[in-house]
Amino acid sequence: MPGRLRSGDAREGRIMLGARDAGERTLLDQAFTRAVGAPLVHGNAVRLLRDAGENYPAWLAAIAAAERYVHFESYIIHDDATGARFADALIARARDGIAVRVLYDWLGGVGKTSRRYWRRLRDAGVEVRVFNPPRLARPFDWITRDHRKTLTVDGEVAFVTGLCVGRMWEGDAAAGVAPWRDTGVALRGPAVADVERAFGRVWAACGPPLPHDPMKAHATSSRGGHAGGMAVRVVAGEPWTGGLLRLDQLIAAAARESLWLTDAYFAGTPPYVQALLAAARDGVDVRLLVPGGTDIPLLRPLSRAGYRPLLEGGVRVYEWNGPMLHAKTAVSDGRWARVGSTNLNLASWLGNYELDVVVEDAEFADAMAHAFATDLGNATEVVLEQRLTPVRRLALAPADGAPRHRRERRHRGRRGHGSVGRAAAGALRLGNAVSAAIAGTRVLGRAEASLFAGVAGALLALAVVAVLWPWVVALPLAALGAWLAIGLLGRAWALSRAPAERYGGGRNGGGRNGGER
Repeated sequence: MPGRLRSGDAREGRIMLGARDAGERTLLDQAFTRAVGAPLVHGNAVRLLRDAGENYPAWLAAIAAAERYVHFESYIIHDDATGARFADALIARARDGIAVRVLYDWLGGVGKTSRRYWRRLRDAGVEVRVFNPPRLARPFDWITRDHRKTLTVDGEVAFVTGLCVGRMWEGDAAAGVAPWRDTGVALRGPAVADVERAFGRVWAACGPPLPHDPMKAHATSSRGGHAGGMAVRVVAGEPWTGGLLRLDQLIAAAARESLWLTDAYFAGTPPYVQALLAAARDGVDVRLLVPGGTDIPLLRPLSRAGYRPLLEGGVRVYEWNGPMLHAKTAVSDGRWARVGSTNLNLASWLGNYELDVVVEDAEFADAMAHAFATDLGNATEVVLEQRLTPVRRLALAPADGAPRHRRERRHRGRRGHGSVGRAAAGALRLGNAVSAAIAGTRVLGRAEASLFAGVAGALLALAVVAVLWPWVVALPLAALGAWLAIGLLGRAWALSRAPAERYGGGRNGGGRNGGER
């Protein structure tokens, strides 16, 4: 297989992307550490967990074994049979006197989790906090979300993952419904303390900080005990820091043989796309696996438009054939791998709280490479179809290279899930394409023609409405202006009454949800 990842010796002297000497390893380690602000921590054990079938049982077992505390952070916890199982497990530990803390995102829970669900947890002694509920005085806070998915128990084990909690991740074998494809890890060792610190920062952004725990403080200060031979970085992304974006670009620049990416809502920025193209031009085997299904018709041409520059530059793109691909992973050169919650788009890179585990270990990277290769067996490759005319169109080919007439299923019109995130990613792609058309920053193809026609039609319709019925446009703008004015006045009033030292700086403005405490 082209670009097959090596799985050789995992000794520390060869751990940094197959680096040839100590000086190169030191330089890469320094660059990675400065890019994300996360040091490389040795002495860990990391286990790859595939889909809900491996993740959920491990989570529930860890919760059941908790002796001191459980910290559970999830963007979405569905109020369904799966969510009920987790609620029962958390309630059981809380009733036994274990400190159970649950943190969920307000926007993520809208329409998915009832107040009754959270009330049941609170009544049983579980401390539940919600991240960033809407506030009249903070009209733009909704942009920042807590997109992390982590679970830590007793400072001994941490789970970092792309999975939320819901029945769609488990599927329904009796009904023939396949589970969502997703990936997580179980982490033991000194890096667990970094996951706990990341949880503590967001917890404190939603209320009083975690109480002092002498045993926990001791474990944190000593960085825990040695659990294995793997080197790990815990990358705790925070809004407007862009650490993982810098790291992803560095990995693309450092890759020598292969870079295999899986992403649920890919909408790469031009600098990142250029980094992938530069790697592909240098002979690196760059592959991107993305979801194939969508229930929003507009997203299909948007996705295809985003693929074109990658395909023309030598990056291979595959679409998943299952109901939903939700994983966010990367593996490079048989030495480096990433698993977590960060998608390859601006919302994750710059707007959200995210958390990923970066593992620099040959054995783990080999397991990730095998998982990626297995996924390609259930994917269809997107190719540039050669015609007699100079125009090259996007087409689909089986991932195994079989002739097109042997395809078992067609992709046209297939419906899927994950629409909110894909809509956001599609909007970013559309913005990139429109800006390219206006500024002439890249060559555009036929795939973009229908997009621009649709955008032009919408703008013309808006112009006609503004001329014939100006109040239809004026009223929403007036309402938005009034909301912003109220928000700014509220912020000005709060700032004028607060002690000056409370606003003396800090990366997140020194306060709750990126503002004042």
